[in-house]
Amino acid sequence: MAKRLRSGFTTGSCSAAAAKAATVALIEGVCPTEIEIPFPDGSRKSFAVSTCRIDDKVATAAIIKDAGDDPDVTNRAEILATVSLQQEIAGDSDCVTIESVQLCRGKGVGLATKPGLAVKVGEPAINPIPRKMIVRAIQEVTQEPLKATISVTNGEVLADKTLNHRLGIVGGLSILGTTGIVRPVSADAWTATISASMDVAREAGINDIVLSTGRTSEKGAQHLLDLPIEAFAMMGDYLEFSLKEAAKKGFSTIHIAGMWAKIMKAALRIPQTHVRNGALEVQDGAKLLASLGATGDLLEKLQLSNTAREMLTHIEDAGKVELIRAVCKRARDYAQDTSKLQVKVYLIDHKAEIVAHV
Repeated sequence: MAKRLRSGFTTGSCSAAAAKAATVALIEGVCPTEIEIPFPDGSRKSFAVSTCRIDDKVATAAIIKDAGDDPDVTNRAEILATVSLQQEIAGDSDCVTIESVQLCRGKGVGLATKPGLAVKVGEPAINPIPRKMIVRAIQEVTQEPLKATISVTNGEVLADKTLNHRLGIVGGLSILGTTGIVRPVSADAWTATISASMDVAREAGINDIVLSTGRTSEKGAQHLLDLPIEAFAMMGDYLEFSLKEAAKKGFSTIHIAGMWAKIMKAALRIPQTHVRNGALEVQDGAKLLASLGATGDLLEKLQLSNTAREMLTHIEDAGKVELIRAVCKRARDYAQDTSKLQVKVYLIDHKAEIVAHV
């Protein structure tokens, strides 16, 4: 039996817990070792406070993020909140005032610099639900006006491993989460990033969106397409979602860049291309290629192949370039049927070079 994956906490819920712990320390004069906060669904959960200190009229508390079994770049990150009763003058570009709380970004938390995000340009990259969670957690302790600054240790370094720069979030990480909970290998983070990337592109006046399955595929498309960086959205395995989202956002043309296995899955009309959701069965691939004209010795080799890559090698060795283009056309047809938009498909190899495009 497969091991059940463990859920964890978002940067938003960790920020709220740190903010409440720091507020308790400031108001009561004693650092808590554990803190409980409310969640959007009405539940309450507890967090261990990793560090806490009180310096004169300022208190700081930290929570170590536990993302559960999700492969999150912020897992084990130290998220801190510094709280004081002295608010800064209005207009601080690193702060936003919500009810009685002046919420600010500290070191390692990003600043929004492009329109189309969940927060306004010039505001801290702390998303709406985390903002509400932080304010609600603080107000369980006091209704007095105070300043709360959220920081992430090494947040600038961690941000380099995300797509924040593409979205126009500079100087650190986004504080994210809609439920406060991270579901293991959840689609939420991916699909939210895809949607946000598209929003930024539309706000920039871009009508073409480039959906790539990975960094190598995207690099290949960038070599060919003269489009601004905002036009490129990393869709990963979320093919059907991305196609429908592009249509919903009002783009005129979709460019899909992917490597052979992913393009074959699109040709086979598999909507979610991760192996968990749509394993590429070699026999299905062979049937597709047979329907597109593979015969004789080549077809036999395709039927005996172990992987999609091996299939491509056999096709290339046989010089059947038309088969490769036919697969790309089938992938394009699926994408056009799903999105109802004009679609162009680019097959990219492991060197980020374009093998074929239709």
